[in-house]
Amino acid sequence: MPATGAKPLGTADAAEAARAVRQMFDSIAPRYDLLNHVLSANVDRLWWWRTARRFRAILEDPDAAVLDICCGTGDMTMALLKQRPAGARPILAADFARGMLSRGARKFGGGKSGAPYAIPLEADALHLPLKSESLDLIVTAFGFRNLANYEAGLREFNRVLKPGGQLGILEFSEPGGAMGKAYALYFRRALPAIGRLICGKDGPYNYLPTSVGAFPPPSEMLSMMRNAGYVDCAWQPYTFGIAGLYTAKRPPGTLKTA
Repeated sequence: MPATGAKPLGTADAAEAARAVRQMFDSIAPRYDLLNHVLSANVDRLWWWRTARRFRAILEDPDAAVLDICCGTGDMTMALLKQRPAGARPILAADFARGMLSRGARKFGGGKSGAPYAIPLEADALHLPLKSESLDLIVTAFGFRNLANYEAGLREFNRVLKPGGQLGILEFSEPGGAMGKAYALYFRRALPAIGRLICGKDGPYNYLPTSVGAFPPPSEMLSMMRNAGYVDCAWQPYTFGIAGLYTAKRPPGTLKTA
């Protein structure tokens, strides 16, 4: 069966899955940044930088309306801000896990002396409190995989994007070949043990490899994006395919979606 959304262990439906994901990320928020950098050997910083550079043309427009959804503790937001000019419209940085968002908010700045900054927004990615056709760019880094319904997320992003607006989804994937075998060994055995050692919790870093394994492969994900109404859908692998950036556009001149 095609993947429809995140399914943490013990959850029976989308509502339970969403609650479980929120509680899980709130519980690891204090150690989240440290864990990310340790577990990825700081390669995650490169992935954020490459993603932000991919959308540089939009980010350099001071009037562009930009959303970082599922922003977590805000590292993707900070990479996006580095591409914004002085005096630019603030980026919206949204997440439904308050513990994560509160830590991100400490990084975002307040626009002093015209410096680029972000506004934290506690919001569910499946029900964004934003007007239809109001955004030029939506980016999400390692958060889309945790949505309770992937298709609903893509439709909601489509709703709030302007015609011609762009979408970027940075996510983990499972590489093939010898690299894939070595990565799988680390990801399924070493990573949960390291996460448990640093975080003191068992569940979250067992959930991570399980969620990546259940996430749609690139071909299926691209098909899902096209079915949701996007055009120019593409996937760019990063670091031997350990992660990758999905990009797409809302077609110009399309009507508002429900």
